[in-house]
Amino acid sequence: MQREELADFLRRRREAMRPAEVGIADGPRRRTTGLRREEVAALAGMSVDYVVRLEQGRSSQPSVQLLGALARALRLSEDERDHLFHLAGRQPPPADGAARLARAGLIRMLDLLGDTPALVLSDLGEILAQNRASVLLTGDHTGFSGDRRYIAFRWFTDPAARAVCPPEEQEHHARQLVADLRAAAGRRPGDSMVAGLVDRLGAASADFRRIWAEHEVAVRRADRKTFLHPKVGPVRMDCETLVTPDQRQQLLVLTPADAEARERLELLRVIGVEEFPTGATGPTAR
Repeated sequence: MQREELADFLRRRREAMRPAEVGIADGPRRRTTGLRREEVAALAGMSVDYVVRLEQGRSSQPSVQLLGALARALRLSEDERDHLFHLAGRQPPPADGAARLARAGLIRMLDLLGDTPALVLSDLGEILAQNRASVLLTGDHTGFSGDRRYIAFRWFTDPAARAVCPPEEQEHHARQLVADLRAAAGRRPGDSMVAGLVDRLGAASADFRRIWAEHEVAVRRADRKTFLHPKVGPVRMDCETLVTPDQRQQLLVLTPADAEARERLELLRVIGVEEFPTGATGPTAR
């Protein structure tokens, strides 16, 4: 671990960030160059004290998870992220692991979309990053671990995951999840990560086995979904998906399908974050 180099790199990246890049107003009374330490801490989900110790070269060795959170908070490019890992004495994520860190450009797009709900997903259906509007609409889905990281796994193994999707849309949504996973498996032949996920899903869910056996394939680009929000009720949204050139990550943008949905989104921004049932995922998976 190169403490002094790590401290210098983190401090310079923080000072180079413009508050507007992460949705923070840059008012006339702001004297700090770049972001404040407490703002980085909030974005990365860690204590201000630890950020201070990192920048002063006094910290313990950061974990891989913490480094990933810092990379997202500071909007690091892939090269900068790898450099961060090297300075901390950690190996950068391999190709599959790197795909689990949202690309810096996509995170910036989340910030720019502002009040439009948007999220970044891996090609296997793990939500890598969300903007605030997305969290207000669907809840926060970035903290799962193990197989529960994957929307399809939660959908087919946890009844609570389907609670915020209207019953009449659940079969359609289940088929979409399976068809998209089938397309990812076709793009990644021999990939043990994909094969393992499919095997575990098949062992856990007869419903998944039924749909998987039909061999439907579809990469979703556009769709319409209804989100059952516990406070404002059903919100119909049009879903547009943009895919990175390597097809490993997707940017999902949600726009209101009608005037009623637009009004309910505006109400959500006033209400703030609402508690969701444990494990609930809603139809956020494309």
